[in-house]
Amino acid sequence: MNPTSFDPTLVDFAKGDGLVPVVVQDAATARVLMLGYMNREALAATLANGWVTFWSRAKQRLWTKGESSGHTLGLVSVALDCDADTLLVLAQPNGPTCHRGCDSCFDPGELPLMSELARLDSVIAQRLRDRPEGSYTTKLAESGIRRVAQKVGEEGVEAALAAVAQDEDALVSEAADLIYHLGVALRLRDRSFDDVLRLLRERHR
Repeated sequence: MNPTSFDPTLVDFAKGDGLVPVVVQDAATARVLMLGYMNREALAATLANGWVTFWSRAKQRLWTKGESSGHTLGLVSVALDCDADTLLVLAQPNGPTCHRGCDSCFDPGELPLMSELARLDSVIAQRLRDRPEGSYTTKLAESGIRRVAQKVGEEGVEAALAAVAQDEDALVSEAADLIYHLGVALRLRDRSFDDVLRLLRERHR
């Protein structure tokens, strides 16, 4: 959704004496980053400038995340729960969210499995951008899109053969290789797994 299309008048601020809790998730990995609170002014500021802004109960003022550290939260979307008294914000973190230097204010735990696809895509994008020496992704990219496409085909055939041979472990391993090489091909064509997932969502609808 376009964050500017969110209707702030739907939020019931009265239940919490002018404040509502806000759960912030990483838009790419779905990891819960932090919990904060917003009043009407904080929500309005967030929607207006695109940077997640809270009402600081300690400082008793509006507080834009990262205003001192630079570790901001770029707004992606806002959703309201069924009771209209809690917000879910999807954001793009620019650096660690927690003051301890951690990605999340919550203790580390296993990320949702689907987030591994986002992590892989991010690593591939970084390798293609920086081209670090000794990186297989660098070597693969420099071999050209035709070679990358060939690798996608090879890995697809190997995955199919493993399926026919009923070798479940090999099938999983070859499928992982196929996904990686497909990710490189997508990025070399200025696409990403996000584009694939959006299309899958549309087909599901």
